[in-house]
Amino acid sequence: MYGFIVNKTSGNGKALRIWKKIEKIIQEKKVSFSVRFTQKPKHATSLVQELIQKEKAAVIIAVGGDGTIHEVVNGLAGTTTPLGIIPAGSGNDFSRGLGIPLKYDKALERILKGKPKTIDIGYANSRYFCTVAGIGFDGEVARTTNGSFYKKFLNFFRIGQISYVISAIIVLFRYKPQEISFMIDKKLHKLSNVWLIAVANLPYYGGGLVICPKAESNDGLFEICIVQGLTKWEFIRMFPRVYKGNHTSSPSITIVKGKEVEIYAPTPLLLHGDGEMLGHTPARIRIEPTALNVI
Repeated sequence: MYGFIVNKTSGNGKALRIWKKIEKIIQEKKVSFSVRFTQKPKHATSLVQELIQKEKAAVIIAVGGDGTIHEVVNGLAGTTTPLGIIPAGSGNDFSRGLGIPLKYDKALERILKGKPKTIDIGYANSRYFCTVAGIGFDGEVARTTNGSFYKKFLNFFRIGQISYVISAIIVLFRYKPQEISFMIDKKLHKLSNVWLIAVANLPYYGGGLVICPKAESNDGLFEICIVQGLTKWEFIRMFPRVYKGNHTSSPSITIVKGKEVEIYAPTPLLLHGDGEMLGHTPARIRIEPTALNVI
């Protein structure tokens, strides 16, 4: 039995429209299913256990964007129940990173015919995340995007990923690079003029930005991108290169691998995971190997 969790507001209503089409398909195929609709923030996390315990769902399928998947994963992590995904958000970075089709019918076909595979996920400040956790400039952009009016407007025209770019421009004018201390696998580093630290389990975030091109979700390691020592003008010039992942050749970009990251700053910096706010520094981020099954 398949348990569907639908966030009706994802993609400015895109998830609900997609669900109605999916429902017809699975009814025609006589697939056994149960569906729940989210009503409030973090509701999807509790709905996971409701579907598993009350409905005996063998697979949980998230119909929504990266925020919806984030909530569902926080209910599934550590269980053997696989996660299926029907992408219906503005960014869909988790789906992009795993090669899940962005078309709903192809994604559904993959779930109904596919076999589960095990992947790593991250754990940061008491929450799991799937794609990238970031602090500094990243955290400010995530907060600005989530609270913006233009995200819904752009979602309506199916160009919601541009909302991250708009937020980045807004934050750029007020953000000041920071002095940061951080430990990677217990080795201490201290840097000044740090724009951001992105801790990646998968390559993509921000609606297609390839922040860590070589990040893999099955190697037991994060790929960690540190951006520092840039002027604002240099940062602006660098930004478009992230869409192709060729920013990593810059001397201002450091890429390292590790299993555990601790980040400290004199002034608390916002922390996000999958674009959702997870508090602020001090931040402790660790890899959780083979913690999630995805179908």
